[in-house]
Amino acid sequence: MDEIDDATAPPGQSLRAPKRLEAPLVLNSPHSGRAYARAFLEQSRLDPMALRRSEDAFVDELFAPCVAHGAPLLCATFPRAFIDVNREPFELDPHMFSDRLPSYANTRSLRVAGGLGTIPRLVGDAQPIYRAPMTSAEALDRIERWYRPYHAQLIGLVDRSVAAFGVCLLLDCHSMPSSAVEGGHADFVVGDRFGASAAPFLSDCLIQALSQRGYVVRRNKPYAGGFITEHYGDPTRGRHAIQIEVNRAIYLDERRIEKLPAIAKLTEDLFNVIGELGRAVASIGRTSALAAE
Repeated sequence: MDEIDDATAPPGQSLRAPKRLEAPLVLNSPHSGRAYARAFLEQSRLDPMALRRSEDAFVDELFAPCVAHGAPLLCATFPRAFIDVNREPFELDPHMFSDRLPSYANTRSLRVAGGLGTIPRLVGDAQPIYRAPMTSAEALDRIERWYRPYHAQLIGLVDRSVAAFGVCLLLDCHSMPSSAVEGGHADFVVGDRFGASAAPFLSDCLIQALSQRGYVVRRNKPYAGGFITEHYGDPTRGRHAIQIEVNRAIYLDERRIEKLPAIAKLTEDLFNVIGELGRAVASIGRTSALAAE
């Protein structure tokens, strides 16, 4: 399957698309961006390595070969520390700004309280990002220039898949620190909002495919899925969404943010797992089509 990098994608996005859709999947990596603008670095009190600790480093590379199955992969190229598209559009912390936020801003969410709103206040081990408050106008500008175009692209990809196959699974691809899972080891965490964002059959398929390859997999704990999984998952309309978290320690030197040799085997395994998952999603589409006849 040939694939192309879509040069027409808006700034801040990388879209790898197959020349022909063959699987009812959309892969999404919203936190692997690593293009740090000079202006942002000058605003920050942290060095670039500290900022990078919030990245889902190289997750885009882990899933890039899966485009060969005939499904697109959308990635943010801007860093999560700059703006986080896995949040509501206006989850904003009023303490970060020198002036008043608009009345429609969600200033009371748990994510805002934790410093991890649409414009994050903290990174890594609760380290403040900014030297000084910014204006609300700057936050709104980031949302208009980066957040909204990203979601417009993602919605379009899902709509196209549903139009072609009658069903789509959006796989939201992330990585987690090795310290994130308490009370036992996990190589992966599969989140489906406790069954609300995807047919349980699809989560079962993903977990089984990973487990058969020797990985330890947890379901929904500690990550059940963020805004994207919740917002895009609507199984009653043939739109399924699952979040997958990869333990960084199995492919990454977490301190140096450098790839380990084991990344090659993990990438191969994920390629095969996503192939199986695509066939499972397609089977749902065929079943729905037969039921409608």
